[in-house]
Amino acid sequence: MDITREHIDELNAIVKVAINKDDYSDKVATVLNDYRKKANIPGFRKGHVPLGLVKKQYGKAVLVDEVNKLLQDALDKYLTEEKLDVLGNPLPKAQEDFNWDAEDFSFEFELGLAPEFEVTLKGKKAITQYHIVADDKMLNEQVERIQKQYGKLVSKDTVEEGDEITGTFTSEEKEIENKATFSLDKIKGKRNLNKFTDAKVGDVLELKTKSLFQDDHDLITFLKVSHDEAHDLDIAVSFKVEEINKREPAELNQELFDKLFPDGSVTSEEELRTKIKEDSEKQFEQQADQKLLNDITEYLVDSTKFDLPGEFLQKWIQQTGENPLTEDEAREEYEKSEKGLRYQLIEGKIIQENELQVNFDELKDFAKDFIKIQMAQFGQTNPSEEELDSIAARILSNQDEVKRLSEQLMSQKLLNLYKEKANLKTKEVTYEDFVKEVYQ
Repeated sequence: MDITREHIDELNAIVKVAINKDDYSDKVATVLNDYRKKANIPGFRKGHVPLGLVKKQYGKAVLVDEVNKLLQDALDKYLTEEKLDVLGNPLPKAQEDFNWDAEDFSFEFELGLAPEFEVTLKGKKAITQYHIVADDKMLNEQVERIQKQYGKLVSKDTVEEGDEITGTFTSEEKEIENKATFSLDKIKGKRNLNKFTDAKVGDVLELKTKSLFQDDHDLITFLKVSHDEAHDLDIAVSFKVEEINKREPAELNQELFDKLFPDGSVTSEEELRTKIKEDSEKQFEQQADQKLLNDITEYLVDSTKFDLPGEFLQKWIQQTGENPLTEDEAREEYEKSEKGLRYQLIEGKIIQENELQVNFDELKDFAKDFIKIQMAQFGQTNPSEEELDSIAARILSNQDEVKRLSEQLMSQKLLNLYKEKANLKTKEVTYEDFVKEVYQ
């Protein structure tokens, strides 16, 4: 067997594999002899079928199979030994005069080679790293929400601002009859609010669904219409008031603090606000980190210049997908995936140059931290190490979970590296300003 390589340019090469009879003949003979022992052919006892008959019936298929196995093994070994960084997979070149009846064979494969390039983490222009803080306005709203959530309902006869109303929406046109409870702040517009204000138990209000609620999606919840119907629903509905309640906010006392934090860590309103601030800003940090990761990814893709073997990759996409693609479809698919491919190459180089690795102990600790967060959401704030080890072992026995967690951990390592080495400027903002600046 002989393997040679011819470089077309820096990003494309042809590998030629020459296989002669001595490379495959013994393997083919062994397989055919095994077939001979096991073959059930009418007119012959098992194990006594003439070898010539077996060759005639199975010889070509066995030859093709064994040569392909030999070819694939040789190609894989060659790429590894030569340390060729290829994109996609080698593509076999069509040969019009190829003949499986010959004794010696020659195959050619197209290779797309990964480009050489340099990555600079510290760019000239600083990238904004947001530090999101929970301001007094947010803390006040959170405290009020908690007081309302844990407050008590007091029954009333007449609707006033801030009340909660229970009643039944009906519409003969749309066959609606649905009981719902909502607070008056869900209602949109002064005209609609006036219809509810001063209403009494037993009153029937005539309403229009269009612009009835601040959020049109509330029509799905309160009228039980479909998502598509809720979008432009404009019909008349009746609403019979059946119950009026005022929610009295809970007092900020130790009884409430213990409901919120059974471990006794909060004993005053000041400590409650500090706890809310810490928890909120921890959640905000995740959003700020994701924004930073997105911005650095954009910077790296835009600033790291290199060519790709685009023609080869389009051909590879066209030939290796689940369904065959036309040239135009393959080109479109390549254009959609090119940016992602560029970042994969850049990320791989950063990981290699900075020797970033994920070992099992790190992965186990990462999984346990993830489990603790999940358990805390269900009120289990102090799981034992034995519990965590048991759950982590079960999760890490699933290869899909191992892959997912490994990618998340590597992403975290990359983010830490970027924070250390990239050119960043810190900007402190409230969450409200962050949303306006980033998403609007």
